[in-house]
Amino acid sequence: MAKVLILEQSKSMRNTLRERLEFEGFATAVALREEVSESLCARRGYDAIVAGGATEDVAALGVPFIIISSSGTIEGAVEAVRSGAEDYITTPVDMNRLLGSLRRIVERSDEGECVEAVKPSRRRHCSDAEQIIGSSEEIKQVRKLIDKVAASDARVLITGENGTGKELVARWLHLKSARATAPFVEVNCAAIPSELIESELFGHERGAFTSAIKQRKGKFEQANGGTLFMDEIGDMSLSAQAKVLRALQEQKISRVGSDKDVTVDVRVVAATNKDIRAEIEKGNFREDLYHRLSVILIKVPPLRERSGDISELVTHFISKIAEEHHSSEKKIDNEAIDMLCSMPWTGNIRELRNVVERLMILSGERITQHDVELYC
Repeated sequence: MAKVLILEQSKSMRNTLRERLEFEGFATAVALREEVSESLCARRGYDAIVAGGATEDVAALGVPFIIISSSGTIEGAVEAVRSGAEDYITTPVDMNRLLGSLRRIVERSDEGECVEAVKPSRRRHCSDAEQIIGSSEEIKQVRKLIDKVAASDARVLITGENGTGKELVARWLHLKSARATAPFVEVNCAAIPSELIESELFGHERGAFTSAIKQRKGKFEQANGGTLFMDEIGDMSLSAQAKVLRALQEQKISRVGSDKDVTVDVRVVAATNKDIRAEIEKGNFREDLYHRLSVILIKVPPLRERSGDISELVTHFISKIAEEHHSSEKKIDNEAIDMLCSMPWTGNIRELRNVVERLMILSGERITQHDVELYC
């Protein structure tokens, strides 16, 4: 079980974070900043820190950290990321974003340990990855493309609406490739301010700027030998696109503050929910970068176009959520399934999972049509 240390002055915020994280399966501890030292963190083996307020002193603890701030200024975000923060989240806290960032930290830690030791258990870990559920022709075609493309190093552009499972497709492209024992590194291009994109992707040297207290590898170096998943690539600024294009063309990057090139061996898989060709026409996306990224195109269909898969997905989510909550699985009536199949699902699979979790918590001994009418 991953251990998270919460550093937050507000008692109500501490309690809120602790309750939600423990509900999601994390072990937590709370403390004030003055009570925590690097040796304490090392001794207790924290996997991540969630810290409220300023970045100062947190980076020195030697544990991956996320900053939660009530100010939400660009300057604060810049300082946080340059100091090594994994994410910078403003209040009110987006819990889905926080949980996603924490899970990426834990997963990366697991992958790093396996890569260094080159253990067979890495393969077992991969085999336990979330499956692509469904028997529809649309999803079969996606799986077929993954099988055909995974063995090559060709760059892939995954398109589809929010919540359709683009990240899952990217992970399976990695897990089925020869790079499966190397890192899978994810970066959300939309979440990085343009002032920070170069440092985040390519890293920086110590002293490159005021808050650069130590050398930091960027995402390209972290993914060396493996796969870099660039999510929401369509939201990246034009200046950042130019720097990524150079890295893809030359397979070399240069850290901020360094005049030396670093050769990287990275397979890039990108994803977007935008119509990139339309963005090119508007002048928002570079056509040359598009052609570099889209050697292979995989379109993930929205859930409304594969409604025949909803029954399988619901059964899968019931089993998974029961396991996560340490509860027994619930039966669901056919009428309830039919009603779920008729819904529009604008949030796609992500929305369906949330609805199933809600029904699991709020329904009685079984999930009925009345429950769906009442809670959906």
